Amino acid sequence: MAFRFKPQDQLALGLHALRWLAIAAVLGGLIGSAVALFLWSLDLATTTRWNHPALLYFLPLAGIAVALLYQAWGKSVEAGNNLIVDEIHAPGGGVPARMGPLVLIGTVITHLFGGSAGREGTAVQMGGSLASWLARLLRLNSNDVRILLMAGVAGGFGAVFGTPLTGAIFAMEVLAIGKMSYESMIPCLVAAIVGDQTTKAWGLEHSVYRVSSMLHAAVTPDAMRLDWLLAGKVAVAAVAFGLVALLFAELTHGLHALQLRWIKHAWLRAAVGALLVILLVWLLGTRDYLGLGVSADPHTPGAVTIQSCFHADGATSWSWWWKLLFTAITLSAGFKGGEVTPLFFIGAALGNTIAQVCGAPVDLFAALGFVAVFGAATNTPLACTIMGIELFGASGPGLFESGFVVYLAIACFVAYLMSGHSGIYLSQQIGTPKHHSLAGDDSLRAARQKKGSAAAETSNQRRKRRREKKSDGPK
Repeated sequence: MAFRFKPQDQLALGLHALRWLAIAAVLGGLIGSAVALFLWSLDLATTTRWNHPALLYFLPLAGIAVALLYQAWGKSVEAGNNLIVDEIHAPGGGVPARMGPLVLIGTVITHLFGGSAGREGTAVQMGGSLASWLARLLRLNSNDVRILLMAGVAGGFGAVFGTPLTGAIFAMEVLAIGKMSYESMIPCLVAAIVGDQTTKAWGLEHSVYRVSSMLHAAVTPDAMRLDWLLAGKVAVAAVAFGLVALLFAELTHGLHALQLRWIKHAWLRAAVGALLVILLVWLLGTRDYLGLGVSADPHTPGAVTIQSCFHADGATSWSWWWKLLFTAITLSAGFKGGEVTPLFFIGAALGNTIAQVCGAPVDLFAALGFVAVFGAATNTPLACTIMGIELFGASGPGLFESGFVVYLAIACFVAYLMSGHSGIYLSQQIGTPKHHSLAGDDSLRAARQKKGSAAAETSNQRRKRRREKKSDGPK
């Protein structure tokens, strides 16, 4: 076959890349600045809550305020991250620009008064709203709008966690289980890198996590050999990580559905959820599970945090469950924020507990749980594996010689499989079922509805058979 080369093809590709480089760089700068403002506001809100513990008792009023705020101006953006995913799958009315400021205000209120929530949802929604606004300004066509929205997701995620490569892969992977869209690869990467660097240029720093136990393993002569016993323990832990991710997603969705059924008004749902959070604080006698949980309140030494979970005595056996319950109640009641940072906490605390039960390095298992529970709950195993490399790579140059990346992959891939067709984003499509016995559906929402309908039908059939048996009994 003759060698074929068309310079015009490479020229067209180059111009295409330059166009998206310029657009995505502008978007990344906007997102990075917005995320910097958000992180600064979040730090201020958290510090204020630490200094004024009585603010927790105003959480019901805060929930009512957030509910009324969205009822007045945010009905079209109430779906949050799911709205952005839906717009990427099928561009329609776009993402309203007011989504950004509304979710920022709602999230800061949530954290100021003690709700247990995260921050990725806010960053992603701000990124999506800025991307949609820029698309309208540039009058982009529907396909380009999809690409720019994905870049907005990448920019928001990469900037808020300081993980630009993860942000780019997350935006491409989160849309459909088992499928990735490479069409937006360059815009996503550029927006994530520029967003992250812009946030840092504003003086915002991210938490640093270290896995010191693997550094000691790396200096031994057999450092490059995989520890098969440890790998087996990681696989067993990964099953637990996946099941807990499933529990978190289903409990959050289930509580929300239950509240919608029994409590008509959104403001009342928020107030009830807030009262439950306060009740849990009273019952447990601790505030460790409020807010982000990244760092400790200086007024309560020895508090359980994500950082403390990397140490043997840094968490209780049930810390993961309490953070899961606090967060599920907070988010299902309508408070704003996100799920990912609480998932980091849940995973790190669960890893801490499992490590001590099976005699494994605590910091390693905390790190694996940190990313694997998140990856299983969002169905993004590749993104969470890369996140592990970006977050823990600062531990030292010998980390990757100890088999750490292999353990990361085992934890993330097995946890992803075990979470099944569940996840925190119900608009996520099922591109490729995780197993041939699991039928594919248009979305996780459709899969949940089908399961619910099947369960209800089975329950009705059982009741019918019981009635028939009674009617056929002795006269």
